[in-house]
Amino acid sequence: MRTPIMAGNWKLNKDPQETAEFAQAITGKLPSDSEVISIIAAPAIDLQTLLDQKVPNLKVASENSYFEDDGAYTGETSPLALHEMGITYGIIGHSERRGYFKETDEDINKKAHALIKNQITPIICCGESLEKREAGKVDEWVSGQVTAALKGISANEVANLVIAYEPIWAIGTGKTATSDQAEEVCKMIRHTIEDLYDEGTANSVHILYGGSVKPANVKDLMSKEDIDGGLVGGASLDPESFLQLVHYQD
Repeated sequence: MRTPIMAGNWKLNKDPQETAEFAQAITGKLPSDSEVISIIAAPAIDLQTLLDQKVPNLKVASENSYFEDDGAYTGETSPLALHEMGITYGIIGHSERRGYFKETDEDINKKAHALIKNQITPIICCGESLEKREAGKVDEWVSGQVTAALKGISANEVANLVIAYEPIWAIGTGKTATSDQAEEVCKMIRHTIEDLYDEGTANSVHILYGGSVKPANVKDLMSKEDIDGGLVGGASLDPESFLQLVHYQD
């Protein structure tokens, strides 16, 4: 059985003081790691604050990182430094990074290799635009993104990573793919991994759904066989809302 994952993505929100207050509000209230893996991905300026709070059962993730450990890359974040800080998960390939900052599939593949080398579990994002969905190209597009992101990564490494399916048209819009739509694509992603590797590897990978996930719809989404958790934006900014998400089974 794959342990469910609830990962909050704060994006460009919260300063260190707000981060400390959030951490204090959820301390002692998270489920055990064997029930649900609870993750917060925070802006780089908030990561050390979140780590310093030592919230039991909370995993801390970066929202982005570079594919080199060091060098003349002004403004980038070193995956080696993240590892040394104690970061254990790292989001890469979010549609906002792909769209606003023109990240390519090749960039994301390099970042995946860099995170794995530094013992950080990648959370690799993929997803289609409304135009791709209306053109009937969802499977082709998303499968292509997954295939490109995993290039050169071994089956053992793939088995331990996380893929987050986020239809671009559902991110921050209030629109959510129906649980059946989300399950259809998540199942296709698992089949893509099986085709690239094998059934055991595909069954080990965690596949999350992201796109306006909130307490009101999380149980329905989590009832699906191939949805192993959520990558949550706005609903993860409020401590009570985040706690409702990680305790969705209660």
